[in-house]
Amino acid sequence: MALNSITSRPSSLLSKKFKNYCANDSTFSHPIKSIYFLSPIPLFSKFSLKNNASRAFSSVSVKASSASSSPSTTVAQSPELKIKIMPTQPIEGQKTGTSGLRKRVKVFMQENYLANWIQALFDSLPPQDYKNGVLVLGGDGRYFNLEAAQIIIKIAAGNGVGKILVGKDGIMSTPTVSAVIRKRKANGGFVMSASHNPGGPDYDWGIKFNYSSGQPAPESITDKIYGNTLSISEIKMGDIPDVDLSHAGQIDYGNFSVEVVDPVADYLELMENVFDFSLIRSLLSRSDFRYISILLHS
Repeated sequence: MALNSITSRPSSLLSKKFKNYCANDSTFSHPIKSIYFLSPIPLFSKFSLKNNASRAFSSVSVKASSASSSPSTTVAQSPELKIKIMPTQPIEGQKTGTSGLRKRVKVFMQENYLANWIQALFDSLPPQDYKNGVLVLGGDGRYFNLEAAQIIIKIAAGNGVGKILVGKDGIMSTPTVSAVIRKRKANGGFVMSASHNPGGPDYDWGIKFNYSSGQPAPESITDKIYGNTLSISEIKMGDIPDVDLSHAGQIDYGNFSVEVVDPVADYLELMENVFDFSLIRSLLSRSDFRYISILLHS
């Protein structure tokens, strides 16, 4: 079969379920004329943190940035959750774009660097966009993600988020975060990724926030985040232990809960509604069909 005869009718790869899905769901605001192959296979099926990454965790702390700052104080308490106020001060260089904030890992590992940005984000959102709501958290498995996840979870608890859904081992691809936000009707989500930038202790890390639509936060919000990073004076944190992200399940801390979820299942379900996997499989298994897959960074 010639290649043009395959690509001339891309809709033939769409499942029958998808036609009904588009007709009955507002997920897609515009008609889809063609869709190209998307892989439902996770890039990180097995993930382990090397010893040096584990040691790095001990060097990441969230505390007062100034030596003259007073100790943290407890300002609220539930049967199992205390909220602490951690004094801090502005840190330069946290200008945020639509792709979030990207810097070297060692910059994010500086005292309060990530915590300041996360708190500034909550300070920039209307309370109804997150109070007692649900947020999603995941990343691409790069260096520093596990440590960052713990910081984000605790600040979410401190700011009154009701529940946070975290991908197992902190892993959840960027399109999966969007899919989970929409399927679970979450208020938004954090994506821990520097996209195609190289990862590792000497390279890049990034964070961005997606709204309930699954799309990145608009410039009106990212501008507010940056403005708040210039005047921030305190960080609100839930006084909870580090959460075990290696096993699926839910743990509750008073009116705040963390659920560790399968980082692939919801996205795979969406892809099965969009594409006819059996038809694609029959195409890929043909002796006269050849293709090349190139995977660089992400």
